[in-house]
Amino acid sequence: MHLSLDDLAQLDDAHLQELEERRLRVLSVKLLADLKEAHERLGQNPSNRSRPPSSRAPWEGMAPTEASGEEPAASGRADEAEAGADDPAKDADPTSSRATAPNRAGRRPGTRGHGRTQRLAVHEERHHHPEVCAVCAQALCATHGARLHSAHDVIDRILPSAERTALDVVQIKHLYHARRCGCGHWTHACPGHQGAEDEWTVALRERHLAGPLLVAWICALSRRMRLSRRRIQEFLADWLGLSLGVATINQCLHEAGRAVAPVVEEPLLAEVRASELLHADETRWKEQGKLLWLWVFATATTTVFRLGRRSQDRLHGVLGEVFHGWLMSDGDWAYREYDNRLRCLTHLLRKARGLEESLDCRLQGFGRTLREHLEGVMAGVYAAREGPPPMPLRQQHAAALNALLALCLAQAASSHAKTRALARERLNDWDTFWVVLDHPELPLTNNVAERALRHWVIARRISDGTRNAQGSRVFASLASVIETCRQRGLSPWNYIAEVMTERRQGHPAPILPAAVAA
Repeated sequence: MHLSLDDLAQLDDAHLQELEERRLRVLSVKLLADLKEAHERLGQNPSNRSRPPSSRAPWEGMAPTEASGEEPAASGRADEAEAGADDPAKDADPTSSRATAPNRAGRRPGTRGHGRTQRLAVHEERHHHPEVCAVCAQALCATHGARLHSAHDVIDRILPSAERTALDVVQIKHLYHARRCGCGHWTHACPGHQGAEDEWTVALRERHLAGPLLVAWICALSRRMRLSRRRIQEFLADWLGLSLGVATINQCLHEAGRAVAPVVEEPLLAEVRASELLHADETRWKEQGKLLWLWVFATATTTVFRLGRRSQDRLHGVLGEVFHGWLMSDGDWAYREYDNRLRCLTHLLRKARGLEESLDCRLQGFGRTLREHLEGVMAGVYAAREGPPPMPLRQQHAAALNALLALCLAQAASSHAKTRALARERLNDWDTFWVVLDHPELPLTNNVAERALRHWVIARRISDGTRNAQGSRVFASLASVIETCRQRGLSPWNYIAEVMTERRQGHPAPILPAAVAA
């Protein structure tokens, strides 16, 4: 919206008649844009926007109660209230209709409200003045009349320095002033905010108790230290003497997730799609009792996490239908439509050792043969990295590959479930296992993706997952930024604070810097 409620309250017919034609045209453009936006908002509903059905108004979609359209119970309560208005005995009777009537939401008149009970000293005041008239777009200066119209407090961290290393917070009072233009209009300076976005219910605005650095600190306690909301509340109270509610802490995390989401959705995702070598893996995740999967896509300098079902649609949403680089993954069917795939040989090596340690002699032979061949391939690749081999690696291992293929075909119908599954896995992805023979510079394992998942798997075990879709998106967005910053040798917390500062003012998120040179 271009015009606030204060701006519209000052406009009337007389004011419009006095405006010059040029200024009137400027005002008309703003009013037209606001009118269109207002009609678009009025037309939003779950059928044309990404909004849950619970966002409908209570009266929408309800069946009629009575043919007359009236509620007999409501009229009966009104009659009883009128009849007993002067009856003190009825007022004292706890079983009367007054006593049993449902309570209305909100604070009762005369009762004490609930709010912040902690009062901190103000360490700094920051004044904000409007620069341009909201009506005629003329520049405003200090010579125009000014008045204070609103203020709010922000609690933020103090960055450590050579002179001060202690943990501490300050309270900053932001004062917003109004200035009067030559056209007679008062323009108010207001806290910055980000417009509404689909699938986000948390606001992103400067008028918030927690400052950007404090929000980043809460993210560090939650995501890196794996503390629950209650434990964060306890830590802040014990070490800083700062009292924050659990709802405020949760709001800080969700606000940070919304702030960094564009960074993940655009530049980081583009870097993943354009990478020459990508490691992908997934692990189970729980969202309010539903089984989902936490996906990870990691390059040398970028990591992106996603939460969702295990499907090709989810994979296409990250990589697209065509991926031109090398993709290191497991044997899940969703990856098989991509041509340039690699398989982790270490996983197969473990499974082969498991069969070799079996008590069945037939299984031991299959496991031993597979293990010996895998170890031979890996040794040949390591040797080729040191210097060019006397002959191509695939030619060196051609006989062993043919023998192993015949063995896998024979074991594909085995009565032993693990043996049968391992043989079919080899046959389904036969070519992907031996790509390293033609390209020994490619990795042999998927350790990059597994290491990226390890920290968040521990967090899943502690927290038991997330509670809703927005919480899952917040988790994946923050994890992507934190892991990418770690890869690039940057502080994720300073970057999150910078993103919070810009996004709360309505600006785009700053670009995540490239890797720091060693």
